Amino acid sequence: MNKKNDSSILITGSSRGIGAAIARVCHQEGFNVILHGRSKSQDLLNLAEELNSKIIYFDVTNEVELKNSLKQITKLNTLINCAGINISKPFNDLSKADWQSVYDVNVFGLVNVIKYTYPILKKNQLSRIINISSVKGINSSVGRAAYSSSKAAVINITSSLAKEFAPKIIVNCISPGFTKTEMTEKTWSERIKNQVGSILLDRIADPKEIAEVVLFLCSEKCNYITGQNIIVDGGFSIKNV
Repeated sequence: MNKKNDSSILITGSSRGIGAAIARVCHQEGFNVILHGRSKSQDLLNLAEELNSKIIYFDVTNEVELKNSLKQITKLNTLINCAGINISKPFNDLSKADWQSVYDVNVFGLVNVIKYTYPILKKNQLSRIINISSVKGINSSVGRAAYSSSKAAVINITSSLAKEFAPKIIVNCISPGFTKTEMTEKTWSERIKNQVGSILLDRIADPKEIAEVVLFLCSEKCNYITGQNIIVDGGFSIKNV
């Protein structure tokens, strides 16, 4: 049986992958989980039924839609920014539209959600923002210029907002390495398979392993960590220094 917890958590991009895993582990710890999707999907509806959670719908790039949807939330303790997209192409094949799409969601979309949840978060004695970046935001690879640079921006935004929002809101970042999700499966290739050999633990992560670290940052066990980027990559970044 779940522990009772008065804290409410909004997780953007929570229909699948890491976002869904975060929703499950937070629910198991008794948090009131609010799910998010850009539009209705069976995955999201199934998850909401499983967790008995509320869903709010908005496109992170649409400020009007975002503001209107957030009117449904009167209490919020933690925001977890998990919504993101990936376009993997050689640099010279990336169009302006590709760059715009990646930055609109991964950077400007994240900024929009933070901007419009801030008035709710600041009502609490202590609130939390957790941004999901990527190990590629630290050490990129061929074909990842747009995605990796957008995730590097997320890490930098985290550091900046931790300073600006202290002491009322603590802001941290998680940078996962290779994780078994629908996104990585779509871009899987022999090159990426070969990179698994560059991970010290010799395997990719399960989404729940990323979610457990996020759970720690959501909990009262973490009241004195802010402005940090926590790398959860099985030793990939260490091995490849």
